[in-house]
Amino acid sequence: MTDFDPDAAAPAGSGIYGLPFTPDEAKVVVVPVPYEATTSYGGGTSKGPAAVFEASKQVDLHDHETGRPYAAGIAMLPIPRKIAGWNRDAKERAAAVIEKGGVVDKKTRNAAAYVNGISDQVNEWVYEKTRALLDAGKMPVTLGGDHSVPYGAIRAYAETYPKLGILHLDAHADLREAYEGFTWSHASIFHNVMTKLPVAKLVQTGVRDLGSAENRMIETSKGKIVTFFDADVAARKENGHSFADIADDIVAQLPHDVYLSWDIDGLDPTLCPSTGTPVPGGLSWNEAIGLLRAIIRARKRIVGLDLCEVSPGETEWDANVGARLLYKMIGFALLSRGSGLKT
Repeated sequence: MTDFDPDAAAPAGSGIYGLPFTPDEAKVVVVPVPYEATTSYGGGTSKGPAAVFEASKQVDLHDHETGRPYAAGIAMLPIPRKIAGWNRDAKERAAAVIEKGGVVDKKTRNAAAYVNGISDQVNEWVYEKTRALLDAGKMPVTLGGDHSVPYGAIRAYAETYPKLGILHLDAHADLREAYEGFTWSHASIFHNVMTKLPVAKLVQTGVRDLGSAENRMIETSKGKIVTFFDADVAARKENGHSFADIADDIVAQLPHDVYLSWDIDGLDPTLCPSTGTPVPGGLSWNEAIGLLRAIIRARKRIVGLDLCEVSPGETEWDANVGARLLYKMIGFALLSRGSGLKT
């Protein structure tokens, strides 16, 4: 870092955000997971990690709110060819199931089982990478890919931090038991998390699309799942409540140790028009960052995070927003852990 100029253009061959760190040297290690096998509407999120990596080199590194998060060391692992290969294979087999709208015969049942098997392998790969990085004292960050990919990471974090709470930003509740026959669907991530892992609390915001079974799961969770529906947040703002007060109420539902699992479609779709399943409504940029400010105000600790569903589309806009959101999330995480470099 002695010769590194944070105000200079990103050097050729540099790492994420134009930084000179290797994963061994960095405190924060981004784990790219280019997998989107169960995506059934818009696609492209498997290209998200590479697009965010390129867009990150246009991000100015001094952050007004969190200072110099880059100085703690941020690095990204290489795009894993193994996962990219699994993605191609699984997407090809999943296509027949998605075309039929789910499992309807022997062919689609076998295809769904095959895809579920590959997703099992992805989950294990993400878990092993995250587990090893946590054991090495790093803060691993999962970068999707669709929103099915953080399961293994959340498993490793839940093992490490008892009574872990998750702050889930998303347009969708993602509480389906399965979707179109896929156990590890992007629409099922938090059903799997809350039924299979020792997570203390799931707090959701931005949600504006959900099914009746998902709603029943929320209502019967006995407070273990708390959802701040987008329409209710909008109504409170119409009645004169500041978003800062609303954000404080959201964060108050979380335990001390917080994991951020953010699907970019939780934002207003003008910020992510190419994401797979955009929905009108959602949080503005400043409201999303306001949630991070509220965590700091509450003196809670962001122990880990993931960002998913960034799809590059035909322009650099989605990746640009994704790279900047990821940098903000990392900066506030470091600040909340007392390892930020705010000056």
